[in-house]
Amino acid sequence: MDEKTGILEGINSPADIRRLGIKELNILAGEIREKMLEVVSKNGGHLAPSLGAVELTLAVHFVFDTPHDRVIWDVGHQAYAHKIITGRRDSFHTLRKMGGISGFPKRHESVYDVFGAGHSSTSISAAAGIADARCLKDDDFKVIAVIGDGSMTAGMAFEALNWSGEREKDLIVIVNDNEMSISPNVGAMSSYLNRAMTGQQITRLRAKIHDFLKTVPGVGEQVIKFARKAEESLKGFVLPGMLFEELGFKYVGPLEGHRLDNLIKNLENVRTMERPVLVHVITKKGKGYRFAEEDPARFHGIGPFDLATGKSIASNGAKPSYTTVFGDTVLQLARENPAIVAITAAMTGGTGLDRFALEIPERFYDVGIAEQHGVTFAAGLATEGFVPIVAIYSTFLQRAYDQVLHDVCLQKLPVVFALDRGGIVGEDGPTHHGLFDFSYLRSIPHMVIMAPKDENELQHMLKTAVECGVPVSIRYPRGSGVGVPLDEKPACIEIGKAEIVREGKDVGVMAIGSTVYPALDAAEELAGEGIEATVVNSRFVKPLDRALLCEVATACKKILIVEENVLMGGFGSAVLEIFEEERISGVTVKRLGIGDTFVEQGTQAELRQQQGIDAHGIARGVRALLASR
Repeated sequence: MDEKTGILEGINSPADIRRLGIKELNILAGEIREKMLEVVSKNGGHLAPSLGAVELTLAVHFVFDTPHDRVIWDVGHQAYAHKIITGRRDSFHTLRKMGGISGFPKRHESVYDVFGAGHSSTSISAAAGIADARCLKDDDFKVIAVIGDGSMTAGMAFEALNWSGEREKDLIVIVNDNEMSISPNVGAMSSYLNRAMTGQQITRLRAKIHDFLKTVPGVGEQVIKFARKAEESLKGFVLPGMLFEELGFKYVGPLEGHRLDNLIKNLENVRTMERPVLVHVITKKGKGYRFAEEDPARFHGIGPFDLATGKSIASNGAKPSYTTVFGDTVLQLARENPAIVAITAAMTGGTGLDRFALEIPERFYDVGIAEQHGVTFAAGLATEGFVPIVAIYSTFLQRAYDQVLHDVCLQKLPVVFALDRGGIVGEDGPTHHGLFDFSYLRSIPHMVIMAPKDENELQHMLKTAVECGVPVSIRYPRGSGVGVPLDEKPACIEIGKAEIVREGKDVGVMAIGSTVYPALDAAEELAGEGIEATVVNSRFVKPLDRALLCEVATACKKILIVEENVLMGGFGSAVLEIFEEERISGVTVKRLGIGDTFVEQGTQAELRQQQGIDAHGIARGVRALLASR
């Protein structure tokens, strides 16, 4: 249907959808899916979960008086329809673009985005806080948390359920159950939620039982009691309701998530309840787009793709990604060393461990969205002589900081942290940039911190990490490597040893990880202006190559330090501390990195340019340094 003659064109707020009938709402659902597919096929984004939640989104906004009633979306992977019908239809084409709308709920973007998100399992806690605030203010709005079943694998969700059920506040939790998060769900809760019978089968079975009970002669108390007991028995043996009932929530469901009439009727009933209620909704991830329905994991978060074929539009297929090199190297090392085990947190494919999981399944662990558990689980394995490689995105390891400090580093256990997506990640924006790990890990005793300049050096750092016998963090960027040849066999690097990759007399540029090649490009640009730069590949943030860094500082006198990390407490801070401790005098130092800010969304190239840490920005920094007294 042409959008200009369709229903979506007239939807500027949820108030507009409340004037529609069921037939029109179903047509609108189809138009919203078309809009999503049109934009996400060009921009990339979290497609499959949002396709699956269209009817649920419409039902929630139809029944509840948003924005007076507060709807909190967990993570935001399922919130694209929410954005489209809450005044952002005409700007939806800017999704995940620099200066455009975010792929996640964002408070400053819309009054309908009640709570910002990007990391999972926060919605119930936030909703509980908002519900208590409502009571303190003596207000009367409803509070609804919408959380995916994948997010229910995290302990934080159960902490919030446990707290909220006991307090008996008016709170609605909707579990959008599509039977997977990013990787297939794991754990007892996943099995509990996803019984062998589908939600549609359960609903039909319940209807048949109720119909049968109506035919039993008599309407006395005994029959009513029997009906209630049968209902509870069905819940206990077939449905997941009993667990939530024990936590203090009234359980409603499972409901068919693509039946708008059914959803609306049940949510209208739930709206009248003034107690904790959990609504279990069964949806199909990728609904309405065949390729996403058939492969929901790939379409969970996908780059640009061809709508007609579902095939990804590759940006640079010639160079292997850092993720691929990591996965290949870990598998190679594990074949040779039976002590190596691999752990991830619901990101098997995202971290490159899918081949490891297939080839050595007995030494592979996906702990679900449970980074804290994953880290301490790794520590337990390490006490028994294993070498765990914990592959977690930099931004997600933030959730397990205490476990890294208390359970791994305090005991000096040989756990290797492989931090994918270190630095600027691009279009997912501030919730996903890995710009803090140098700083939050550097202060922990016993931790060794490395960052490779290219994909070949990543191989060698992984070999070094599994051999050194202490806690190690290796951070590497999202995306393709630089295209260097890969050595056949990884070899160990001396811990704390930097290298000079270009020599010059006028200025010293000390770079780390993803900033080394841009520093080399900047040096080439400066050479055309008669400025000769020494470029240091520092390799290590901790321990630093004290002797080499001081030697370069003494020789060059002008030092530029470059990192793709926040400046406070990062690599540059570490170098300055060395200069102070060694009493290096007569040296002028300038640091380039991320200031005291959260970096917004955009492509990696756009954001590196914006932050002044691309080749031209580094060259500009050198000129400013040389111009200073």
